[in-house]
Amino acid sequence: MSEHHSKYVIVGGSAAGMAAAHAIRQKDARGTITVLSEEPDAPYFRPLIPFLVSGRKQPDEVALAGRGPYTGADITVQTGTRVASLDPAARRVVLEDGSAHGYEKILCATGSRPYIPPEIEGTEAEGVFALRTLADARRMAARVERTEHAVMLGGGLLNLKAAFALLERGLKVTLAVYSPEVLSQLMEPDDARLIRRALDDAGLTVTTGVAAHGITADASGVSGVTLDNGSELPCQMVCIGKGVRPNVEFLEGSGVQVDGGIVADRYTGASLPDTYAAGDVAVTHEPVSGAPIMTALWTNAVEMGRCAGMNMSGVKTAYAGTFGILNATQVADEPFVAMGVVHTAQGDWEIHRKATATTFRKLVFNPEGTRLVGAVFVGDITNAGLYRYVIREKMDVTGFKREIIDHTLHYGHFTR
Repeated sequence: MSEHHSKYVIVGGSAAGMAAAHAIRQKDARGTITVLSEEPDAPYFRPLIPFLVSGRKQPDEVALAGRGPYTGADITVQTGTRVASLDPAARRVVLEDGSAHGYEKILCATGSRPYIPPEIEGTEAEGVFALRTLADARRMAARVERTEHAVMLGGGLLNLKAAFALLERGLKVTLAVYSPEVLSQLMEPDDARLIRRALDDAGLTVTTGVAAHGITADASGVSGVTLDNGSELPCQMVCIGKGVRPNVEFLEGSGVQVDGGIVADRYTGASLPDTYAAGDVAVTHEPVSGAPIMTALWTNAVEMGRCAGMNMSGVKTAYAGTFGILNATQVADEPFVAMGVVHTAQGDWEIHRKATATTFRKLVFNPEGTRLVGAVFVGDITNAGLYRYVIREKMDVTGFKREIIDHTLHYGHFTR
């Protein structure tokens, strides 16, 4: 068995892995760093891949190299390299081709893969996608040429962005969701009304309260989707957005503690010495509640990866925690932010809502009304960062609660 060796080995070449590699290089100018990535493409900005489908960007425009912090020298990235197992006793990973790579310190940043519900029949047909990788985006863009109607299964953020990319290409697009409204992970149905209106105005057809039963296909690929209400939607493309599952299979038998994902401590350490975890694959803590949490947000993965890189290079750095579901983005040119506690149907929260024709605001306080614990802004996200700070720092807001509710909060309120 051929064997290479690096001081630092990083398994996974996306947000967390590459942020860690560059953080290490900043602190350790000489230690060898090898990133093992199973994808065939060099590392890239995953959030931008819907733009490949719409045609707004080309693959070279989404590459990480040379942009922002991703300029570190002397980092070896091996693409098309899948790790089959981890052998911590020998301090090496075994690759799928049988070769091995030794390490002194290792970061598991293997991310996650799309969840394809097993109860949906026909998901292996040509023209069925779960938009996750650059390769998926290329294949999806190519399939557009022979598609008139696309059906999106699932109303999450990535599926909505994929839907808009397809609308831009002139396709008819239907979004079929089981929940009563889109973005059900990020906000409650009533809170999503403005976004739903923007989707309707953009020409997206949204069907709620339905689940896919099966996908039909012919010689040219997908031909339709059957729903559990008995109806069938003829289409030539299906995109599945039903969440993700962490890539932890390579750790079987390694002794690394896995509970859904890889359990990580405050310093991104896994349960074995010199072994770290970051990004989508890591189970970390939610700073407001302290509960274990996994997230698939790029910004969180970068922050966690950078923290892991600091710890690996000997600079002890606590990870502040994955801040709930902080999403600052836009759908159909409608900006929104959802953070902290946003699902309030259960629980004794103090809630303040304000809606206008073009904006919506929901503020969630603890039952005593002394702490802000969650917020949703749609249409106007001014000063969202201040509200994030108040939630994250668990501040007593008694002295400036009226300003929070009236949306007149400013930095001066923190220095009284």
